[in-house]
Amino acid sequence: MAISSSLPSTFSPSSFCFTRSEPARFVNFLSAGGFRSGLNRRPLSLLTVSSRLNSSKPSGTNGSISPDNGDLQYELQHGFPSQRGKGLPVFVTLPIDASNMMRNIRKWKLMIHSLKALAIAGVEGVVMEVWWGLVEKDSPMVYDWKGYLEIVSMARRCGLKVRAVMAFHQCGKKSGDSCWIPLPDWVHEEMDKDPNLAYTDRFGRRNQEYISLGCDNLPVLKGRSPIQAYSDFMRNFRDTFREFLGVIITGIQVGMGPAGELRYPSCSSQKLRIHDLGEFQCYDKYMLASLNACAQEIEMSEWGYGGPVGTGNLMHDPEQTEFFRSDGFWNTPYGRFFLEWYSEMLLLHGERLCSAADTIFRGTGIHISAKVAGIYWHDGAPSHPSELTAGYYNTLIRDGYLPIARMFGRYGVTLCCTNFEMQDAKDTRLKLISSLEGFFRQLLLAARKCDIHVEGENLGAILDDESLQRVLKMSKFYSDGLNKSSFSFNFMRMNQNLFEHRNWVRFTRFVRQMTNIGNFQAKLDIEGGDICLLSTSVAVEVGAAFAYY
Repeated sequence: MAISSSLPSTFSPSSFCFTRSEPARFVNFLSAGGFRSGLNRRPLSLLTVSSRLNSSKPSGTNGSISPDNGDLQYELQHGFPSQRGKGLPVFVTLPIDASNMMRNIRKWKLMIHSLKALAIAGVEGVVMEVWWGLVEKDSPMVYDWKGYLEIVSMARRCGLKVRAVMAFHQCGKKSGDSCWIPLPDWVHEEMDKDPNLAYTDRFGRRNQEYISLGCDNLPVLKGRSPIQAYSDFMRNFRDTFREFLGVIITGIQVGMGPAGELRYPSCSSQKLRIHDLGEFQCYDKYMLASLNACAQEIEMSEWGYGGPVGTGNLMHDPEQTEFFRSDGFWNTPYGRFFLEWYSEMLLLHGERLCSAADTIFRGTGIHISAKVAGIYWHDGAPSHPSELTAGYYNTLIRDGYLPIARMFGRYGVTLCCTNFEMQDAKDTRLKLISSLEGFFRQLLLAARKCDIHVEGENLGAILDDESLQRVLKMSKFYSDGLNKSSFSFNFMRMNQNLFEHRNWVRFTRFVRQMTNIGNFQAKLDIEGGDICLLSTSVAVEVGAAFAYY
């Protein structure tokens, strides 16, 4: 297969052969003298709130955000000694359009009321997705952080920490979706000029959720490489939010692919579907150039013209394909060469971003994390086809997650993974095909072996007791026997459903179990006392507000 000649002037196919050495009603619940109505049976000392907490506007002049030189007098104190930092902390992910909410005064009030409810419930902080397509939307290196500054200021006033996700991917499938955030407009202009900036499968289908890692270091974005663009974005974030770093903003998650995960967009849909085999994403000219260069280096040039044949269709049984079946080509010299190259390209992409983030945020007190996809289906097949097409060279005879954990460990990066609330199918036949529990055991053992922290995440806003207990089980599996707290959980996500009374009761009980608040239950009389009543009453108010807005 010929490589298009329309490459940048600095392009050289040999440069693509990598080396491993490259590195408001809620306010009425609070008053200056105590709780209103039935809540004033205890003195205010049980819940201390500074005078600024009830302010309806951000501090500073003309609506601007002021960090007050790190003066943190806003923190809610829940009446028990140093709860924060104990146990396994829980964070709650904000709505996808949280930044846009700040431009509407009614939603602005809803946001701060919601944050106050989370703080009272004992949540450690919130996860804030910072979208590249919103902040740097119109022009390169022109950033608009206004909405995110307001969110961070609100979180500080409510005594909450913030984890910021550097979201370098597209949100939604197409324009018109309820949550549609594409890549920046100027990036799409470059993609229109050079469609090979998008991942491409063997059928020529382009995926524009994330820029192809094949051109990571090429100046394809108006003179900058994608890695330079991501680094400039993170550097400007650091400089803009410097006064909050390490104090309010305690974590940065670096987006590394579709859905923010370190993987290829191997499925035709924007969302991974169970049972999909996936398609190898190696047919843009940049990926092909790398493959061709590596094949030539081992004097097997015929291996460098494209991905494997005989991979079947998305919904095929792996045993019906020539490549993925038990005795298929995946376990031949050619298969091992291709899969090694494909997965190493992904690892190298992750390493570039880890190195950039480590350099940019070093000394700020920020913990860096990155997400790995939970692709557990078809792991009953020796070849694990769905993992292979996503870039995880994990098979019956090879551990594909240990190299990722080692790479994260070199930079002190926390491993984040979703699906923590799910469990294996009860049908024995389905267990033979896929095992989510087996996947997690392998992933978490790799993390423990490399001594890296883990962030769990749920796939959907499921609030039944069985799912929440499943999260507790997995957190216990990872953290048992460790001397330090090395697990935390990000709940997806804050919405009206969370604040529905029955769900809120389950959620607050889950938070207490995770953070060991139950140890102080006798002292606080949580089950029948003021904090429980206040928390539930606030949740009812916020839930009603979500429905209204």
